[in-house]
Amino acid sequence: MSAQEIIEQYKALPAAERAKVAKFVLEEDDSWVPESFKEGMKAGEEGRFVDLETAMFEEPPPHLR
Repeated sequence: MSAQEIIEQYKALPAAERAKVAKFVLEEDDSWVPESFKEGMKAGEEGRFVDLETAMFEEPPPHLR
């Protein structure tokens, strides 16, 4: 089945069914998400974020210089 065939079938679905398909794609396929975003999300989950004010105006610790 081609992508165009899938798209046509998707368009023919009732709105509630299209919503289920869209939810499935967003939850199951992250190939459209840039790697840099995935890395940023991982950094956030690991607590490796610094607020902008700190990053702009404070000196980094010695191990990061």
